[in-house]
Amino acid sequence: MISEPELVGEFGPEHRPEAVGGFDHRPPPGRRRGHGLLWGAAGALTASAIWATTVFAYGDGIVERPDTRGYQLSGRSCSAMQLKALTAAAGKREDVSTLVPGRIEHPALDQIYCNVALVSPEGAGTYAEGWSVHVHVGLRAELHKETAPGSEFEAREGPSALEGEDEKGAELVPNLGDRAYLRTDFGEQSRLSVLDGAAVLTLTVSASMTYSGPDDWEDEPEAPAPESFHADMISDMRDVMERLKTAA
Repeated sequence: MISEPELVGEFGPEHRPEAVGGFDHRPPPGRRRGHGLLWGAAGALTASAIWATTVFAYGDGIVERPDTRGYQLSGRSCSAMQLKALTAAAGKREDVSTLVPGRIEHPALDQIYCNVALVSPEGAGTYAEGWSVHVHVGLRAELHKETAPGSEFEAREGPSALEGEDEKGAELVPNLGDRAYLRTDFGEQSRLSVLDGAAVLTLTVSASMTYSGPDDWEDEPEAPAPESFHADMISDMRDVMERLKTAA
């Protein structure tokens, strides 16, 4: 049920909606009480109608409609994964089409899932002939259409989030969306998560070694550390964010 308008603060990790109570409903001196009540009722109805167009009521709280910031998610959104920085670091995309999309569309939430595989030339860099690096890149984008995701994002991705035994703590990434965190599992995968208005975007990167030489191999070289891709992940995330804002 929508009540009388209340003062609602800006949503975010440090802000909570606050209601200012104690309204004085007494008519001012010299004004007829019935006349004041009539105008007060009309004003309340008008304000409530305007209020209902901009907010939703859930239980006892009032939640502001999230700001989509121009993001659009569709069946073609995976094409936003140009990954120029990561591709330059890894070598090239695999010859076979490796863009695997997935999509969920719901009145409250739109989601897309995309996966791309990158590969280095055999014997590139310091690796012996026959060895190549495969970099697996995943993107998940969520667009929240009814409730702002800020508090949930902070709880799930921020410093207070639960960590696995082999997971490093969240590292705050400045100047990326409203808030961004980078996490790394030791020797396995890096995850960059960004909150930008109603959008939550997550980019994951992991690397493995592949051998395709003519002889049997004995000692497998170590794959690049996840940290070596961090700068490229941030660069490509900025590009993905811009492309998802202009995608049809």
